[in-house]
Amino acid sequence: MNGRMMKAYHITGTDGLASLQQVELPAPLPQHGEVQIRIRAVSLNYRDYMNVCGIRGVTGPIPRIPCSDGAGEVIAVGEGVSDWKPGDRVVIPFMPTWLDGGFTQANAALALGGAVDGLLREVECLPASSLLRIPEHLSFEEAASLPCAAVTAWDALFVRGNLQAGESVLVLGSGGVSTFALQFAKMAGARVLAITSSDDKATRLREMGADVTHNYRTDPAWDEWALAQTGGLGVDKVIEIGGPETLNRSIKATRFGGHIALIGVLTGTAGDIQTVGILRKGIRLDGVYVGSRAMFAQMLQAITQAGMHPVIDSTFEFDQAVAAFEHLASGKHFGKILIRL
Repeated sequence: MNGRMMKAYHITGTDGLASLQQVELPAPLPQHGEVQIRIRAVSLNYRDYMNVCGIRGVTGPIPRIPCSDGAGEVIAVGEGVSDWKPGDRVVIPFMPTWLDGGFTQANAALALGGAVDGLLREVECLPASSLLRIPEHLSFEEAASLPCAAVTAWDALFVRGNLQAGESVLVLGSGGVSTFALQFAKMAGARVLAITSSDDKATRLREMGADVTHNYRTDPAWDEWALAQTGGLGVDKVIEIGGPETLNRSIKATRFGGHIALIGVLTGTAGDIQTVGILRKGIRLDGVYVGSRAMFAQMLQAITQAGMHPVIDSTFEFDQAVAAFEHLASGKHFGKILIRL
């Protein structure tokens, strides 16, 4: 790609999806210790939509290339790189500098598609030490669905949550984090309770392995349902992706000494939270912001051993990126939305 141009998308303002514009930019060249990657697939997260539209205070420098999650193939390597070669299939972590250890502000500041450019582009260069090999049984699209949603679910369940066989997990909805959490929890021998917005999605969740499901549109009191499903005790773990408008029900649905992984902001970034329930029940509440490369590697090993495939809702072509974001905004998806390059 020396001296060549590449196609990319830029966030050009804060006027909704109209601010997402296709552009041509010089393709980056690999520096010492870097790998040049031909991006083959990108997946969408709600964070990407917030960044593009500049909503709920999620903004960054403009212009900016959006999207954190991608996979592709190596096309060139910089000096000092010996562990990758052209043709290798790689998946890119959400925070390329968070290799292992605890979460830091410095790593968060370099999350792709936020304050720094992301992956909705044909070519990117990244440190060789950041990359991970795609399992043989996964496509580029499937691999691209993993960096944010799957690693978040893995961190929530096994790193923060220490999930054990026989425990109960409540998952909210049928987006990326929730479907991955369902798959991982069943792999670990847990009982999964799932709530969703339609009977059709409830059926699909049961087909994936959910033990019981609940339509919160027809019966909004899903916390009472979860208590009834656990003999009044409450669930061991909650994958909380809603935010302020769902957290109080999650607290009520959790057992004494249980664990809530706070992940999403679908209903906003602030609200009236009944903190006394957290205190009285001795609940551990963890904010989970994806995870490290080491967690990603551990997760990939488990996915490979189980032969697991991510749930893909739909795949759009690169020129259809705006339509892909519109589909995400509709909330009609089940699993991950992909853009193929």
